[in-house]
Amino acid sequence: MKTDKQIINVKHNYQRVRVRFAPAPTGYLHVGSVRTALFNWLFARANDGDMILRIEDTDIERSAAVYEEDILAGLRWLGLDWDEGPDIGGTHVPYRQSERGDLYTRRAMDLIERGEAYYCFCSEEELAARREAMLAAGKTPRYDNSCRALSRKEVERRLNEGSVPAVRYRVEPSKEQDAEYGILNNEYHECVVKDLIKGKVSFRLDEIGDFIIMKSGLKPAFIFAGVVDDALMGITHVVRGEDHLSNTPRQILLYRALGFGLPQFAHIPLILGPDRSKLSKRHGATSVIQFREEGYLPEAFFNYLSLLGWSPSETDLEILPRQRVVEDFSLERISSSPAVFDTDKLKWMNGQYIKQAPAHCLLKLALPYLHQAGLMAADDSQFTEEWLLEVVELVRTSIDLISRIPDEVSFLFTAMPEMTAEAEEILAVEASRTALNACISAFARHEELQYDIIKSDLDDIVAATGLKKRQLFQPLRAALTGRVHGPELVRIIALLGRDRVLQRLK
Repeated sequence: MKTDKQIINVKHNYQRVRVRFAPAPTGYLHVGSVRTALFNWLFARANDGDMILRIEDTDIERSAAVYEEDILAGLRWLGLDWDEGPDIGGTHVPYRQSERGDLYTRRAMDLIERGEAYYCFCSEEELAARREAMLAAGKTPRYDNSCRALSRKEVERRLNEGSVPAVRYRVEPSKEQDAEYGILNNEYHECVVKDLIKGKVSFRLDEIGDFIIMKSGLKPAFIFAGVVDDALMGITHVVRGEDHLSNTPRQILLYRALGFGLPQFAHIPLILGPDRSKLSKRHGATSVIQFREEGYLPEAFFNYLSLLGWSPSETDLEILPRQRVVEDFSLERISSSPAVFDTDKLKWMNGQYIKQAPAHCLLKLALPYLHQAGLMAADDSQFTEEWLLEVVELVRTSIDLISRIPDEVSFLFTAMPEMTAEAEEILAVEASRTALNACISAFARHEELQYDIIKSDLDDIVAATGLKKRQLFQPLRAALTGRVHGPELVRIIALLGRDRVLQRLK
């Protein structure tokens, strides 16, 4: 593979942008896949185009409905909608590859009839043994064309005997030549991929070898089914991860053999972990729904994900509303270098969105965590919405995950707080008894403890007792919350209310 790093600035001469996100339901939706979906969605929306969702479920053994449901749920959580898909239909139904088998079989049989493809009867064991032999000899593994020369009579005999072959496309580097498809019959027999992100990338066809387009049992291979579907669905841009770049020359050969026009290709760089290895489970959460469960806001995750490999026109901006990202998005601004997934940066951004979010939205998100933590029942009526909104306001500036709210406010929901060792140590100091007794006397005079009253009482206590503010506030916080650090103390006292405050102090 050779790469010309000159970026190709392709003018948009198509009628309408049509892109697709085509996940395989063989696992949960992960960060790399959803970033691909996001970039496709952004490109479609920025160009008033169409976003197609296609489920590539030809791997029957590994595909499962639970994975498909997870994929759709993750996309919807991020607000990524689609114009055509398995759940809403469209003009190119069906949108599951398992339901499109005849489309692939007909075209594969046509290629066989024209001599551009052939049946391959080699077993998996035979292919594995030959691969190992080539590697041992220091050669690049490729199919050795064993079944190329089988006569029609021999093929028919094997089929009649019940053999279940695969189908291979016949690669003829010395005969291929088509500048429109970037296929050059030069000394290297190259296929030049004109990529909108990577630039011109050259592959030697004589190193590819005949490749499978239909697996045993006439099950379509990913490379073949994708070409047929993209062409029939009118996909203008194939925007996908760069791990698919090596598949592109094979697919270009198929576009040409099947008589389809080429889409434009854009291969997005990979996402790496902080140690610059490929992002995996050992770096933390990788499933999109897991991020939701951990307490990330979809707006924050959308914002952060959009900046993984793409940069806005004003590069100093980090907090970008969805519509701003759409308006500014272009494939040309996608970097050709890998992006690093920084969980700390994501949490920081999530914290910024928590600070800006309406309190009623935060409360709606926080309630499931409060229920799960056992701090309140789902039908609990002892806590008013007004009070709960104030609880959320109390901690919104100090958290970066919604899931942390229960830990931050648990002392507000219990009869008595659970004491930390540090809090007990502070309360054991003699000056703390003086401070708490002064607070009991002051707060007991009021029927209600309101913010201004509490603040005034605390100032009066400092003046009357000669205690430093630290000597007053530390034991007061420790007695009321069981902790030595936390949100604004005056607001905590107001939320606890007169009776609970006096009970805890006494």
